[in-house]
Amino acid sequence: MKITPLDIQQMVFRVKLRGYDQEEVNRFLEEVAQTVESLNRDNAGLRERIASLEHQVADLKRTELTLSNTLVSAQSLAEDVKRSAQRDAELIVKEAELKAGELFRQARVELGDTQRDLSMLHKQRLLMVERMRATLHTFERMLDVETSEAYQDSGMVSEEKMQGESSPAR
Repeated sequence: MKITPLDIQQMVFRVKLRGYDQEEVNRFLEEVAQTVESLNRDNAGLRERIASLEHQVADLKRTELTLSNTLVSAQSLAEDVKRSAQRDAELIVKEAELKAGELFRQARVELGDTQRDLSMLHKQRLLMVERMRATLHTFERMLDVETSEAYQDSGMVSEEKMQGESSPAR
């Protein structure tokens, strides 16, 4: 049973022979009624405050949930970005390796071509040296023949001269 301040104020006690002092009881009842009324107001205020605080707690819980979800989303996004960056980096490295391999292959081909060209030039040089030797050798033989003919001609001229000098004049 709930007693209100009005119940206390309207309470009437029976009077008996050696009973309580009515004025004192009435004053006490009035004070109790005022106290109960004050307590009821305080209680109502506290109930309102509790309701407000419960509303704030609910709002804070929703905010906390939203922040938690946002944090999870941000972490997930960060991991996705990190994975994506890792994949991009791996692709860049693979492309660089492929390009390096292609450049290396091209360099080898060019080196082989250059070595063949160099080898051909060495052969051409040796061939030219041999041709020059052969030409020089031919010229040397020609000089030898010319020299030998010149000696022979000069020997014949000398013989003719000698014969001409030794023969009597006709």
